[in-house]
Amino acid sequence: MTATLPFTLRAATDADLPALAALLSAVNPRHPWTAETLAYDLRTLRADPLGLHVEQWVAQNDAGQLLGTAAVLQFGGMYHPDRYHVELGVHPAERGRGVGTALAEQLSAHLRARGAREVLAGAYEDEPEGVAFLHARGFQEVMRVFDNVLTMSDFDLPAWQIQAALPAGLRAVSLAQLKTELGEAAALRAYYAGWTEAREDVPRPGPVTAVPFESFLDRQNRPEHLPEAVMLAVTPAGEVAAISELYLDLHDPQRLNTGLTGTRRAWRRQGLALALKIAALKVARDRGASEVWTGNATTNRPMLALNERLGFRPRVAWIEMQWGDVSATAVPGALSGEHE
Repeated sequence: MTATLPFTLRAATDADLPALAALLSAVNPRHPWTAETLAYDLRTLRADPLGLHVEQWVAQNDAGQLLGTAAVLQFGGMYHPDRYHVELGVHPAERGRGVGTALAEQLSAHLRARGAREVLAGAYEDEPEGVAFLHARGFQEVMRVFDNVLTMSDFDLPAWQIQAALPAGLRAVSLAQLKTELGEAAALRAYYAGWTEAREDVPRPGPVTAVPFESFLDRQNRPEHLPEAVMLAVTPAGEVAAISELYLDLHDPQRLNTGLTGTRRAWRRQGLALALKIAALKVARDRGASEVWTGNATTNRPMLALNERLGFRPRVAWIEMQWGDVSATAVPGALSGEHE
């Protein structure tokens, strides 16, 4: 006789967003969520011209409390029709009670039905049970990304400003300033061109895919967007040669989070990334930020060296894990949800 689970699984709805944000923040307090940001992310994924697949479920007890959640997603920036990203989280107080296993079985059945050939998931290195959970289901590590944090009180901005300068002819302006100078449409086109090339060499577990201009435009509507902290190195012709982005943290007004820092290929090895990061850190200081967070792949040696010089210090790493491979000719065995 099969025991009745003390919870039910159901599809998530937009009405769940506040409770989902609270649940996900408890699961990963390093990167808490708000209902506003969840709503934005879901809306943009569903509206993507690629027709991205998005499904989410929740585990709920009889009192209506959310105990865990699981999602199957596709992302436009690393898209393949047979590649999926999965996210699974169980409230810390509810672990070890079968919630994660039930959600994993739901994910596995859904992915099998869709014929998934590659699945990406992850866990923090200080959560060995999460890593073991994925290993038991056939996932293998493909890369590590760790939070890198700068404490602003330890950062000597005046000394760094003396050392960091852009090459002759380039100047550092914020996106807000560039919009004022060129007009919003021209500024965003220039930003998009620089952003598109700069992101191509960012380490990721699969090949980069193009993001349409319309999707890029919608990034400006993200609740954390801070145009005055998006710093751009601009040529006399108005070309964006390099970028360093900072975003608001909606949970902590004294924390800013880094987006993309990158340089177009023709301008690399000339100190642009350093100069723009220092310009962005001046914005952080002027806003009264106490910390600036960024994420760095362990394989990204140039950016690791730059951030270490500036005083960023590593935190716990996120282990990105992969099942299957869309580039392989052989189809992997079925995803299993039989082992805890």
